[in-house]
Amino acid sequence: MKQSKPLLLIPVELQVRELDPKLLLACVAARRGFQSIIGSRREMHFHIPSFPRSIYLSKSTTSGSKNVFRILRRLGHGVVAWDEEALVHLPPEAYFKRRLSPLAMKYVSHLLAWGEDNVDLWRQYPEMPAGLPIHITGNPRGDLLRPEMRSLYDHDVGKIRSNYGKYILVNTNFNQVNAFYPDMNILHPRTRPDEPPVLSRRAIGMGMSPEYAEGLCNHKQAIFEDFQQLIPALDQALPEHTIVVRPHPAENQETYHNIAKKCQRVRVTNEGNVVPWLIAAEALIHNGCTTGIESFALGKPAITYRASIDEYFDDAFHRLPNLLSHECFDIQELQQTLRNILDGKLGAVNSDKRTAIINHHLAALDGPLACDRMVDVFEEMTDDLMQGPTPSLKQKMKSRMWATKRRVLKQYRGYFPEKSHKRPELLRHYYPGISLEDLRDRVSRFQEVLGDSRPLKIDPAYRQFYRISR
Repeated sequence: MKQSKPLLLIPVELQVRELDPKLLLACVAARRGFQSIIGSRREMHFHIPSFPRSIYLSKSTTSGSKNVFRILRRLGHGVVAWDEEALVHLPPEAYFKRRLSPLAMKYVSHLLAWGEDNVDLWRQYPEMPAGLPIHITGNPRGDLLRPEMRSLYDHDVGKIRSNYGKYILVNTNFNQVNAFYPDMNILHPRTRPDEPPVLSRRAIGMGMSPEYAEGLCNHKQAIFEDFQQLIPALDQALPEHTIVVRPHPAENQETYHNIAKKCQRVRVTNEGNVVPWLIAAEALIHNGCTTGIESFALGKPAITYRASIDEYFDDAFHRLPNLLSHECFDIQELQQTLRNILDGKLGAVNSDKRTAIINHHLAALDGPLACDRMVDVFEEMTDDLMQGPTPSLKQKMKSRMWATKRRVLKQYRGYFPEKSHKRPELLRHYYPGISLEDLRDRVSRFQEVLGDSRPLKIDPAYRQFYRISR
């Protein structure tokens, strides 16, 4: 007898980054008979015992996931994971400590890789579980960059251009030294100049040594200060353009707002997914940011501003996005490069070598969508998962108890800064939520771009989430 397909649980942590690509995945999955539940990652973790047998899609396999994964597996769910940060990653040893947990990975059924570079990285991991399948699928974020998908954002691009006119997009990624809360920085502030570096709770959890953390922070702080000087310089040099500063979602935006108050045309925003902002921009400026890769895939000129250089961190961590951008090493060089771009004399960097490099790192830029390749994996899992043993009543009760205990503890810690940085204000910043009307509008646009005229059902589910189905 043919088994029904499992539900897909699709959690979203950073809404501006993750919601659109995961909605696309839910739409593609619905075309092939899967129902999806999508919503806040934190709330989904709190409600795990409420869901029927499902495939849970994780964005990471860090040590923080091990308890959730254990509850999921003991309730009969499958766990599939990709790593949201494996496209632009730390050197292998630091990456392994920060992003891979052997305790979490033992509960994972399948890994989904961005590309061959991601597979090569994972294969080096000494504690990779034997026989764990790794599939080169690409990522839904890559699907949004493909030419046939870009009309999805026509409405957003038009609205952005109407509000901001011609603009230069400046993307920042200094959450290591300019975090949303100070205790989320990698190092605690020194009380004395001769005091040794003191790792924050975040850095300890990432497995960083004091020496590595201090080196990374010093380099990031130098680049952060470079950008604080660059933004007002651009405001002065480009009187006919707006300078749109888009901070990393985990950054404190106050510094940029203070700069904007002293400038005429600087605007600071984190609104929506970055793709329409890249499409609408005249050019992108960044340093070691994933948007440099996205800009290259979109054919949009990008500049990496490298006034401060550390060969170790730049080569080990920032190499890919910097390689796919025009490199500028001082403000004068950057301004001249921008003028050439704005005058139509210079476009995106381009060469067969660079194209081969991005194809090595990011699969599914052509051919079947990454979303379709992922659903192929879900199809492969379906029979084994649905025919697996039903958890006993004792297992269900114990797992419900663990989930309840975890939820109460997380909520309690959230109100005490010394116990957790996941405080209510930060959680609302990460996931402000989306209305049913807005979600239905966005899904209908996905369906139009996918060439599927059949409407999907989008309904509230479990009070906190939305169910997407055929």
